[in-house]
Amino acid sequence: MPSTALAGIRVLDLSRILAAPLATQLLADLGAEVIKVERPGTGDDSRAYGPPFASGTDTAAFYLSCNRNKRSVTVNHASTEGQELIRALAARSDVVVENFRTGTLAKYGLDHESLRALNPRLVYLSVTGFGQTGPYADRPGYDGIFQAMSGMMSVSGHPEEPMKVGVSMIDILTGLYASTAVLAALRHRDLTGEGQFIDLSLLDCGLASLSHFAMNYLVSGEVPQRRGNGGYGGIPSQAFPCKDKPIFLVAGNDKQFAAFCAAADRTDLLQDERFATTSARIAHREEILPVLAAILRTRTRDEWLTVLDAHDVPAGPYNEMPEVFADPQIQHRGMLIEVDDPASGQLPMLANPIRFTATPVEGYAPPPALGEHTAEVLTALAGVTERQLAALRDRGVV
Repeated sequence: MPSTALAGIRVLDLSRILAAPLATQLLADLGAEVIKVERPGTGDDSRAYGPPFASGTDTAAFYLSCNRNKRSVTVNHASTEGQELIRALAARSDVVVENFRTGTLAKYGLDHESLRALNPRLVYLSVTGFGQTGPYADRPGYDGIFQAMSGMMSVSGHPEEPMKVGVSMIDILTGLYASTAVLAALRHRDLTGEGQFIDLSLLDCGLASLSHFAMNYLVSGEVPQRRGNGGYGGIPSQAFPCKDKPIFLVAGNDKQFAAFCAAADRTDLLQDERFATTSARIAHREEILPVLAAILRTRTRDEWLTVLDAHDVPAGPYNEMPEVFADPQIQHRGMLIEVDDPASGQLPMLANPIRFTATPVEGYAPPPALGEHTAEVLTALAGVTERQLAALRDRGVV
């Protein structure tokens, strides 16, 4: 039995920056062999997206966040010899992942149709801003643009100001959609023997991620309003200031609200018809929220968390990063790991959150140095001799 879920799967990763590299990192975590092809000399743009950089190196933390468990090969895809090398690798791969602008790789004979002729079983994933078709297909784009265009910003922020999500949320969600799509296509390939092309758009993924916000609008025709740290479920479901630090409190159904009232020694609120049921609290949102805010300001955050936990009311602290990694639950779950990195020593990293019983995610190799595995991969998979490799280096091909 394989020790990892994707043992035996080889992924040729022609991508850079974030969304697609996150997808291939996830596949690598699950056991796929991922060969990352980078430009000689500079590599993935995100290597330079710092500071911060790993200790003693010029490799940005941004790059380190989405490229572990991969091997790096440098190949100039714009050269004829480089294109031949990539085709040789694709012929022996199960998956190709790229995020070049629409039509770019076709100029080099590295598009889906060209590589499919060499390897009909190949799953080919293309991640672009707007997709392969449509009036915007040729446009470039980045996460913030798609947060604005997809409607994500329209439902994020305070009423007076739309705001992007702090992290590159659409890139991250697209990476998850991408890895799921690859796994589904591999399943189809294993059943039929045929690979296929996957056209994934960041704009599409951004819109799809609006989920119930979009559905609420489609059903009601009402434009969702920005509520800052407030939610769209029952009341309360938002952040509240305490005497010292804020908490996020969710008591969205009647049982939880009754438990909150007991914890706060305010069972009188249950007798007020405006607040007695979930629907009533939603309808009287503007009246109940100031009452709750005043109650929560009477104690410290930790005092509230203790009493709310005792009454089984869902609540959590607002944590800065140091508090996140000091949290005993985070520590128990092993979400912070350290790997031995030849360049920087001990490299702290986020663990993969998936917990398998049969094929656990256990191996973590540090993100590769630029071209670290060029000789190893090209000699083993592309039939390149040491002498040929030296000549290719002299000509700037690898």
